[in-house]
Amino acid sequence: MNVLQAMLLGLLQGATEFLPVSSSAHLVIVPWLLGWSNPGLAFDSVLHLGTLLAVLLYMRREIEIVVRGWWRSVRRRNLALPEERLGWLIVLSTIPGAVLGYLAEDYFEALFGSPRAVALLLLVTGGLLVASERIGQHSRPLQQASWRDAIWIGLAQAMAIAPGLSRSGTTIAGGLLRGLQREDAARFSFLMVIPIIAGAAGLQIIKLIRVGIEPTQLLNLGAGFVVAFLAGYAAIGFLLGFLRKRPLYAFALYCWGFGLLTLVITFIR
Repeated sequence: MNVLQAMLLGLLQGATEFLPVSSSAHLVIVPWLLGWSNPGLAFDSVLHLGTLLAVLLYMRREIEIVVRGWWRSVRRRNLALPEERLGWLIVLSTIPGAVLGYLAEDYFEALFGSPRAVALLLLVTGGLLVASERIGQHSRPLQQASWRDAIWIGLAQAMAIAPGLSRSGTTIAGGLLRGLQREDAARFSFLMVIPIIAGAAGLQIIKLIRVGIEPTQLLNLGAGFVVAFLAGYAAIGFLLGFLRKRPLYAFALYCWGFGLLTLVITFIR
């Protein structure tokens, strides 16, 4: 892998981690289409750290409010205020993904080797986005979110462990189906991904320490990290602004188009 390849993969990871178009699908399909080899554990870990830094910086004010509210709820043993409940809702929403990821890790990892399966799941992502727009009421603010909402959205995030099912897409769709407003559903999606990315990246870093990093990889790792961070930061701002005025149909069309194109190519090859 050269620097240009590292930058392209960083761009894909950073942008598609937060846009509802499946980062895992792009990181499986694009290298496969271009005939690139697997970039390896070190590179994947660094890209995730880049997107983690992006969401931490962009959502820093919301994160501060959530952390302070959570700590206040612990000290006072009170969940009266929305910011006191939100931290616990985020914790609750991460449990289904953690459990399913632990129990079915080998199954989901096997899907990364099948571009055709990933393309099919990308079509499912498009369908979920359309369904959430057609069925959801989109009227409730995040302050009214309940533990039922957190579990529902957490289950959606758990299913998105499969490559091709967009994590941001399924969680935003889950929020819309529960009646949350578009922008608030996206904000909750971005907040709840922080422990998921941190946990996944942490496990990868532990494995990476055991394997070691070759000095020749440092330039590629740095380039991928910077581009993933910048693309992720820009993608968060773009999507929040987009959802204030527009529905998710454009992203659904993209998922369908990219998925169908990939399916056709898998049969041609």
